[in-house]
Amino acid sequence: MDWDKLRVFHAVAEAGSFTHAGVTLNLSQSAVSRQISALEDSLVVKLFHRHARGLKLTEQGEDLFQTTHHVYGKLAMAEARIMDSKERPQGALKITTTVAFGSIWLTPQIKEFIALYPDVEVSLALADTELDLSMREADAAIRMMPPSQPDLIQRHLMTMNYRVYAAPEYLKERGLPKTPADLDDHRIIVYGEDATPPVGNSNWLLEEGASPDHRRHPVLRVNSIYGIYRAVQSGLGIAALPEYMSREGRNLMEILPEVRGPSLDLYFVYPEELRNNKRIGVLRDFLVRKMTGGVA
Repeated sequence: MDWDKLRVFHAVAEAGSFTHAGVTLNLSQSAVSRQISALEDSLVVKLFHRHARGLKLTEQGEDLFQTTHHVYGKLAMAEARIMDSKERPQGALKITTTVAFGSIWLTPQIKEFIALYPDVEVSLALADTELDLSMREADAAIRMMPPSQPDLIQRHLMTMNYRVYAAPEYLKERGLPKTPADLDDHRIIVYGEDATPPVGNSNWLLEEGASPDHRRHPVLRVNSIYGIYRAVQSGLGIAALPEYMSREGRNLMEILPEVRGPSLDLYFVYPEELRNNKRIGVLRDFLVRKMTGGVA
C-alpha cells in the first residue's frame, strides 16, 4: 500500500469528508477523491460508504483506519523522542483532565508553566471521559483515580477531602447551619443519578447528621461536579465539593468545618514511552511543586 494514499485515507477518515480532509492536506477535493479511489482499486474493496451527508467507513475501512491511527500514534512518539533530544523542553504538550479540575485549578496555573517553558506548546483537553494516552490522544493526564492500563506510569500528586460549602448570599438569606443536623432545614445540591463521581457514597451530605424521621430532598441534582460548584456559587444551596474548589474558586465559604467527606486522590499519568520525555518531566515537577507548596 502506498504511504501517500494511506496518509490521505487517514485524513479523510478523521475528517469525514473529502473537502475537509483536503483543507488539512492542502489538496483539492478532487485530488483527495482520486487518491481514495486509487487506494480502493488497489485493495479491491470499498473503504467508505458515500452519502449525501458525508462519508462513513465500511467494515474494511474501519480495520484500515485502526491500523493507520496506531501508526500515526507511533510516529508521534518518535517525533516526541526526537524533539526531546534537544537540550531545552520544546514542542507540543497536550494535557487532559476533568472539566472541573482543569477549569478551576489547572488553567490558572498554566500561565506560570508557560512563562517557565515558553518553547513548550501547551494545549488542554478538558473532558469527563478519559482520553486514550496509549494512542496519544493526549500526552499526559491528571486523573482522580489510578489508571487501569498497564502501560501507563502514574505519580500520586495529592489527597484531598470533600468539604461543605455555601455562598455568602445563601447564608445571609437562609442562615448558617451550626451542626450537621441543621442541614435538615437547608437546600442541598447533590450529584444526579447519571453522574459517575470518582468517590463512593458521593451524596453523603443527604445523610450527614440527618434526623431519623426526616428525609432530605435535594433542591437540585447535577451530573457534573463543575455544575454543582457553579450552582453553589450562584447562592442556590449547600453542597460537598473537593477542597481545591474553595482555594481557587470565588464566592465560596466553608461551613461545618468539622465535617469531612470522602477523600479524593489525584494522579499524574503518562505513557511508558514518554518516561524520559523532557516536557513530561518538567510538567510533573511543576505539578508536584504547586500541589505540595500550598495546594495539597
